[in-house]
Amino acid sequence: MPDTPTTALNPDTTAPLQGLRVLDLGRFIAGPYCATLLGDLGADVIRIERPGGGEDRFVVPVTPSGEGGSFLQLARNKRSICLDLASSEGRRALDVLVRRADVIVANLPAAELARLGLDYASVRDVNPRAILTTMSAYGDSGPNAGKTGFDGIGQVMSGAAWLSGKPGEPARWAATYVDYGTALGCAFGTLAALMSRQQTGLGQHVTGSLLNTALTFFNSNLMEARFRGQDRVPSGSRGQQLAPCDIFTTRDGHVLIQVLGMAQFRKLAALVGEPRWPDDPRFQTDQDRGVHGELINAGVAAWCASRDTAGALQQLVAARIPAEQVLSPLQVFGHPHIEAGDFFRDMHFAGATVPVVSPQVGLSATPATYRSDAPAVGQHTVEVLREIGFSEEDITAMCARESG
Repeated sequence: MPDTPTTALNPDTTAPLQGLRVLDLGRFIAGPYCATLLGDLGADVIRIERPGGGEDRFVVPVTPSGEGGSFLQLARNKRSICLDLASSEGRRALDVLVRRADVIVANLPAAELARLGLDYASVRDVNPRAILTTMSAYGDSGPNAGKTGFDGIGQVMSGAAWLSGKPGEPARWAATYVDYGTALGCAFGTLAALMSRQQTGLGQHVTGSLLNTALTFFNSNLMEARFRGQDRVPSGSRGQQLAPCDIFTTRDGHVLIQVLGMAQFRKLAALVGEPRWPDDPRFQTDQDRGVHGELINAGVAAWCASRDTAGALQQLVAARIPAEQVLSPLQVFGHPHIEAGDFFRDMHFAGATVPVVSPQVGLSATPATYRSDAPAVGQHTVEVLREIGFSEEDITAMCARESG
């Protein structure tokens, strides 16, 4: 089949990655978000789904048709095609797409990648310029290699969940920071591989794992534990390397107060009516204050308890002390700074309007853009198959088999 030019939805000719084709075989968060970041920078991202749509499309539904919030966020700037990869026609289409891809993103198990011909040796044989970007839960070596896992695996294996909780009560963060962090790292690696290809003409294999990401984010705490030869006792939201660093209750809500350095501590001590704190030998360094944090927190807690949230924040901000209200998810949308800061874009999908967060990183000359909302299941199957040279007869027959 002859090559045909790549066509992207609403292409931005100034985008850094315009003209590059990315195949997204990712599922849930880490793989899809990596591909999303490339799409935001102008790449033509083709999401390959099974007939009827991937299972990650419908997690925590927020639209009348059942699509979930994570999918809607991570499927922007993508085209969706449905392929039955168990069929010869679906595999043939995948093979053609792989031969023409610049980047292939997948967070599938290694055995599944090999079965689909998406292990790096197979990809390199048919397309030596392609960059294969894969993510796993545990990495590619060690006794747990090959096991499946989600974000929480990294949280609990890195020590973060243990120290984030209370004694005897480990806590998993609600934010899936391990998944998103893995995606960010892999997108960074993919961009580096693309730059290397400009010099060598060859692609390479970019790898990441949830466990590696979690260990990276928690590395300083792990260093301290090894240095001390013992674990810290978890203390909930109270920081242990400085104080005050905690969430405090006001008359009508909660505020986070986090003080670093003696200059800020002096201001805080004066504000809460404890002018002798800065001269107390127990409170001379951040480390000292962390050790004796419960004493400091008790005084700050009493000060907060006598004020409403707005009043406490007004005084803290006037004293230039880092502090902010603890917002519920619904309160996020009413916050004046978030409303004024253009942090969200409206996405329209299947009769629903949902807020999708704006691009994470700004570029002054070639900004990341939202060119298209999340696609319907298989919305671009016919379009993409035509682009890669399938005949109308083949397309009709394939679509009929997959819809049946």
